[in-house]
Amino acid sequence: MRLRVEFTTEPFDLDEAPAHALVAREVVEAAELDAVDVGPFGNTAEGGADAVLTAVDALLRKTLEAGATRVSLQVNVIAEDEK
Repeated sequence: MRLRVEFTTEPFDLDEAPAHALVAREVVEAAELDAVDVGPFGNTAEGGADAVLTAVDALLRKTLEAGATRVSLQVNVIAEDEK
């Protein structure tokens, strides 16, 4: 099964990326995912279910430790024809 996760961390700071946002980027870029898109208002990553779920666990733990007060995420199953 393939999954896509979309997530944001808060609080936002448009002047300088907060520590929790930098940690989120590090987590998804270091994970064994097939596709990662990091942006100022939202992030997406895709891959096999185990890789995505492992990355989500690390993302939640590490961003909260780095000062995030809210992490919003959505996980979707990717149909085979969406690869």
